[in-house]
Amino acid sequence: MLKLAIVFGTRPEAIKMAPLVRACQKVAAWDTRVIITGQHREMVDQVLDLFALKADFDLNIMSHGQTLNDISERTLRGMAGIFREWRPDLVLVHGDTSTAFAAALAAFHERIPVGHVEAGLRTESVQNPFPEEANRRLIDVLASWYFAPTEQAAENLRRERVDPERIFVTGNTVIDALLSVVEEGYQFTTPELQRLDFSRPIIVVTAHRRENWGDPLVGICQALLEISSRARVQIVVAMHKNPAIQAVMRDLLGSDEQIILIDAPGYKEFANLLACSTLLLTDSGGLQEEAPALGKPVLVMREVTERPEALEAGTVKLVGSTQESIVPAVLQLLSDEELYRRMSSAPNPYGDGTAAQRICAILQEKYK
Repeated sequence: MLKLAIVFGTRPEAIKMAPLVRACQKVAAWDTRVIITGQHREMVDQVLDLFALKADFDLNIMSHGQTLNDISERTLRGMAGIFREWRPDLVLVHGDTSTAFAAALAAFHERIPVGHVEAGLRTESVQNPFPEEANRRLIDVLASWYFAPTEQAAENLRRERVDPERIFVTGNTVIDALLSVVEEGYQFTTPELQRLDFSRPIIVVTAHRRENWGDPLVGICQALLEISSRARVQIVVAMHKNPAIQAVMRDLLGSDEQIILIDAPGYKEFANLLACSTLLLTDSGGLQEEAPALGKPVLVMREVTERPEALEAGTVKLVGSTQESIVPAVLQLLSDEELYRRMSSAPNPYGDGTAAQRICAILQEKYK
């Protein structure tokens, strides 16, 4: 019997791992257990509830003002105890979080093989995005199995001399999760979203990355104010729970009538908001994959992206984080029908919603 540990700690990881947990738990011959760190406490619990999952082990590490070293130290120590007690045959981690890296390192120290879901994503700089780029590179040094979402990601791994026999192109599990929760005629539960006027353009905005804290976040807010002054739109800002981010946004944006500030909603609510939107303005990594699956253009408020496939497909455009770069990009997309058509109809390079099934089938073959 394969003893399989699936580890996550943040909301994006939980969303992307949920389809894989479901698929693996259907294999009767496996003992599949979920380990969560609680790096994002409330937001992870929401995802567990949505997908009807339960944690077999919960490190509950989240604390006020936690640093990257706090997260890593608590995760490393907690995982070591679980791995020594339960001794899984394989540990699956996802992406590029501090939870994923620390869990992979703990497994490596215990000589337990690691499978990396969403392996092979790369930017040109280990400092950007921080700390995600370093995390994912380090996980790929430690891993034994690599589940790359795209051929480009697989090629990145091959260039780093990873054994090609251990690399598998699967698509991205986030598309599996997304397609399972979007509903035609969905009824919103958030009061502000219930009042949206769907006859007017809806711009959905998220901003949370560390490289955009401080002056860049102020620039983003100033850009939103200018867009609101120049276009008849509704700008829905889904605010991250980080109090520092919320304070800036509420202070700068709270009095504009066309800007709607909401706490980050649950995943199902947010996915259906995306489905109803006109375009997405974000610094998120995962949303660069999800929005194109719904036919929504994405303007990315970053200088680089580890997801070049979306750039090449034409569904995503990098616009940076300054007012001078964001405003013209948004206004052009709102006014240029041909540009909007091209971006919204470009093929999604991240898969067809069956990535979890593919990963599960590969593991069944490797662990007969």
